[in-house]
Amino acid sequence: MKIGVISADSASESRVAITPDAVKKLRKLGFEVVIQSNAGQAAYYADELYQAAGADIASSSAEVITQSQIITTVNDLSAEAMDGLSSGQIVIGMLDPYRNTQLDSYAAKGATAFAMELLPRTLSRAQNMDVLSSQANLAGYKAVLLAANEYSRPFPMFMTSAGTVKPAKVVILGVGVAGLQAIATAKRLGAVVEASDLRPTAREQVESLGGKWLDVPMSAEEAETAKSTGGYAWTPSEQYVKDQAAVVDKALSNADIVITTAQIPGRNAPRLVHSATLAKMKAGSVLIDMAAGTGGNVEGSVPNETITTANGVRIVGAANIPSMLAAQSSDLYANNLVNFITTLIAPASDDASAPNLALNVDMEDEIQGALAVTHDNQVRLAKR
Repeated sequence: MKIGVISADSASESRVAITPDAVKKLRKLGFEVVIQSNAGQAAYYADELYQAAGADIASSSAEVITQSQIITTVNDLSAEAMDGLSSGQIVIGMLDPYRNTQLDSYAAKGATAFAMELLPRTLSRAQNMDVLSSQANLAGYKAVLLAANEYSRPFPMFMTSAGTVKPAKVVILGVGVAGLQAIATAKRLGAVVEASDLRPTAREQVESLGGKWLDVPMSAEEAETAKSTGGYAWTPSEQYVKDQAAVVDKALSNADIVITTAQIPGRNAPRLVHSATLAKMKAGSVLIDMAAGTGGNVEGSVPNETITTANGVRIVGAANIPSMLAAQSSDLYANNLVNFITTLIAPASDDASAPNLALNVDMEDEIQGALAVTHDNQVRLAKR
């Protein structure tokens, strides 16, 4: 049984779905692996490394698809690759399911498509398959380095004979995996860090990393509601939204660096920084919008571009930060995929005549069922 690896074929995507180390793991499980030539080149994984790990090299995506029962990819397949699919094949990747316009095509082809973003993250057995966390962790780290590169002053405080250099003030909006890593990285670089998030429980995490929590007053009833729903399912009151905007506006007006991380699967990213706030920020301050690719947290941000406002604020539309750390992000992503693929393997049979390796695609399985967006010629994804 063969697993195929498709090249991203995109100037903005340097990651690869399966690395040479992952090939070795798949080979131990009993799979053969075929990879499109140069698919790992941008992540510094040459074809020779894949061959040494036991993979075959194919000249094109069409050749990979023809040979493979399972096809792995970083992002959605191209229309050309989609044409080569046949009934019963499995596609695994970050398929952006709620924005994906090809789900009907997957279903019509009879392919089972698994979107890794839909992983139920509350399941303990799913933690080692969590692509959103593995990629966000690296993105939060790199976002701070991007900000440091754009910012015209140093992050830490310096005491020199020529005078004292004050530490940079960094504000992180959104304290998920990426936000927490950004806080930790900014603190290691010597910055003063403040952070805000809808979830009241995030305060403890922020303070444990040495950041200051941007506190927004709320009633006891509202606090209990926010806590019980985990924050993201909580609908704040109109007064809370107004109070939070005032707190954030004040913090950003004094900030040197702002990093926004808020994204909601299936929806446009929430707008956190408006033009009125940008107008109050200092010349030379920097915003890194990690949600630029899904609508942007910052008004005026442009995916993959850096713009400067009339008052000298630099807005970096960082649409795909993990791709900037392609070698490591590919390695983590590949491990996530290997761990998921193990759920597709049928239990060993006592029958000596049975094949050594068989698939068990089971929509009743809590992980497979959650990730499958197409199966049995049907689109399974619930619309949002």
